[in-house]
Amino acid sequence: MKIIVGVKRVLDYNVKARVKSDKSGIELQNVKMSMNPFDEIAVEEALRIKEAGHAEEVIAVSIGPAQSQETIRTALAMGADRGILIETDEQLQPLAIAKLFKHVIDKESPGLVILGKQAIDGDNNQTGQMLSALTGMNQATFASKVEFDGDAALKVTREVDAGLESIRVAMPAIVTTDLRLNEPRYAKLPNIMKAKKKPLDVLAVADTGVDTTSKLSVVEVNEPPKREAGIVVKDVAELVEKLRNEAKVI
Repeated sequence: MKIIVGVKRVLDYNVKARVKSDKSGIELQNVKMSMNPFDEIAVEEALRIKEAGHAEEVIAVSIGPAQSQETIRTALAMGADRGILIETDEQLQPLAIAKLFKHVIDKESPGLVILGKQAIDGDNNQTGQMLSALTGMNQATFASKVEFDGDAALKVTREVDAGLESIRVAMPAIVTTDLRLNEPRYAKLPNIMKAKKKPLDVLAVADTGVDTTSKLSVVEVNEPPKREAGIVVKDVAELVEKLRNEAKVI
């Protein structure tokens, strides 16, 4: 069985995002970029499944600029077998990304697709669900635990508003990962060197035949308003007075 795992190059989560001067988006020049944290979890889960003997190959797939090859190489250093980059400098919407993943799935015929539940740049949480609709594959989202139930099904524990939910899905299936699924491994230096020799195929969006025309356009991006400083009150009476007359919450 093949496992396809999605990896996205995003602004590192430790870096403070800055809005461009023309308010057209977030400044990504000369800042640290890294793999989306949810995708790191997806890669780790795919590798654990392979190490348990349930899969023969893990394929890391990214959709983005040429620099995304670095993100794929990180996945290869962690243990993925090969990579595929669909190269584009456009800011694609989730539907276009799902269509491009479907193109890869149609060619590779994986038994399992593992994606991060969302990317920390857009926080859309849509690609996995859209991909399921496009491919007809079963889906299990927000996974905090994945177990094999025989050879052709998965038992997935999901994090939902009410607590935890366990479902059984037949494969082929799409799983999106939540934070508590696992702790991603660090790539060791020998594996980083080996990753440079692992196969990585690059193809242009135009070569896929997929229509990635966006139906959305960003009008303007603004930073959130700065939080005002708090005040210190002398006693409960003053607190009540301010809540009543200034905040008007009582």
